[in-house]
Amino acid sequence: MIKKASFKLSWFCKGEQSDQYKHDIVSFERGNITTAERSSKQISLKWESCPQTVLILTKPNSVSVQILCAEMIRWLRQRKKLHIYVEPRVRVELLTESSYFNFVETWNNDKEVLMLHDKVDLVVTLGGDGTVLWAASMFKGPVPPIVPFSLGSLGFMTPFYSEHYKECLESILKGPISITLRHRLLCHVIRDAAKNEYETEEPMLVLNEVTIDRGISSFLTNLECYCDNSFVTCVQGDGLILSTTSGSTAYSLAAGGSMVHPQVPGILFTPICPHSLSFRPLIFPEHVTLRVQVPFNSRSPAWASFDGKDRKQLAPGDALVCSIAPWPVPTACLVDSTNDFLRSIHEGLHWNLRKTQSFDGPRDT
Repeated sequence: MIKKASFKLSWFCKGEQSDQYKHDIVSFERGNITTAERSSKQISLKWESCPQTVLILTKPNSVSVQILCAEMIRWLRQRKKLHIYVEPRVRVELLTESSYFNFVETWNNDKEVLMLHDKVDLVVTLGGDGTVLWAASMFKGPVPPIVPFSLGSLGFMTPFYSEHYKECLESILKGPISITLRHRLLCHVIRDAAKNEYETEEPMLVLNEVTIDRGISSFLTNLECYCDNSFVTCVQGDGLILSTTSGSTAYSLAAGGSMVHPQVPGILFTPICPHSLSFRPLIFPEHVTLRVQVPFNSRSPAWASFDGKDRKQLAPGDALVCSIAPWPVPTACLVDSTNDFLRSIHEGLHWNLRKTQSFDGPRDT
């Protein structure tokens, strides 16, 4: 049996620990996440024992990604003596290329996937933001640190460059490294026929957003929204987005929501094409629970989708309940959380890019 590495995430102030921040600790021990008081200070990961097992997840149908994956696996095995896990599809591709990759491990069923967090010390993704979302969705509880390499079309969560993977992984395996703790939403669907609020369908975890929309219906959505025990508003329009701050640069931004630093804990409440000029987006604090219900007098059902998939119909009387999940997704930073975030919106969105104003002031005589 492979002994899993242990590691600790803690907040540092200007690179040094002090008694003042002893309560600000997120400790990860053998895959179990325990969070104390949350903080906006930079988080650093320090390995307490060397990583031994790496899970590599790749974007499908890309020859360049397949070549890089095979090269990376060879390097990690020969130079670092690490155990490697890949998806079943990737293992078949590797063995088709060469029998050398027979040492690579995978899983056979969904039950084994649920136990990956007990086996894997580190996750490496080769792709874009969609590959990071896929990696996060595989872990229904604690999530190992993710190192995202940019090989896709969107790169808000993929700060590492694939051409420098050896230097990057050398530094990460040695530690310490800066980490962004990306919060997820825990979503439950409660049907009208449920006997109580605890009788829910299987919970969903989302890293970007959950969207409630009108689907193919020609009628406006009609949604009643509550925050804890307080009525928020009634949504009439194309729908509603409940987003994490990591997802603030995705669908929520396109619908008029604000961009928010990913380490700010909160839930974005963004209407989609509301039938009211005064309906502006909100940001709720991390500790609240939001409930979105389709009223009985609604003209049509609504549809909920979770990170763009797993679409479910919400009939009149059904409700969707969302809160911040207790298991965040730790992603490695190239520099630090703030630097990586600002670079991503400058490069990915060309944020506030304009020509410099010319100087036409008076000349000195």
